[in-house]
Amino acid sequence: MKKIVLFIAAAFSISFAQAQNGPRVGIKAGVSYSNLSGDLDNQDIYDNKFGFTGGLTANFPLTSDGFLSIQPELLYTQKGYQYSDEKFSRAGVDYKYKGDVNFNYLELPVLLRVNAGGLFFEGGPQLSYLLGVRNNTEIQVGGNKYEDKDVIDKDDLSELEIGYAAGIGYQLQNGLSIGLRYNGSINSLAKEDKDELTNARHSAFLLTVGFLLPSGR
Repeated sequence: MKKIVLFIAAAFSISFAQAQNGPRVGIKAGVSYSNLSGDLDNQDIYDNKFGFTGGLTANFPLTSDGFLSIQPELLYTQKGYQYSDEKFSRAGVDYKYKGDVNFNYLELPVLLRVNAGGLFFEGGPQLSYLLGVRNNTEIQVGGNKYEDKDVIDKDDLSELEIGYAAGIGYQLQNGLSIGLRYNGSINSLAKEDKDELTNARHSAFLLTVGFLLPSGR
């Protein structure tokens, strides 16, 4: 928890120090569309999954005309993947399973934004802290279905993920906006060799709507 507080405080301090005028704060929410990337074994078994993203956002102009600005955000984001259906027989009984793995993150992107009228382009580094992992599986044995939900131990996973974000969007003068962003990870999902996750990294698209409150200046 101390790591979370430190990197949040550091990023927001930098943003405040560089801001010249007209800071604005707001909220945003939307959907994530994610999967695993990297040199993976049996890569065809991983499917994209939808999740939720949302949280707080702020914008600090770097130029008097607002062309350049810094935008730090604090977001809760769900990432992960779905299993492809697998079917096999044992002792004359058919088994089939499918499911998804949810990685829940607290994310801090600090982005440089270029504002061209209402259109904006953004990009920059992102730090993500892994809050927890949950596995949801549906198993079909013959004609019977069972659900198995369990929490995955994150001790072998990288709790702090170093990544990047880049996106495009449009913002109205009243503060309403819509944006599409790509999130990528630089470091591996697993700390050490851990089966299929050894070379895995998160890859996600975020589609969000947001609202910035009017500037206090």
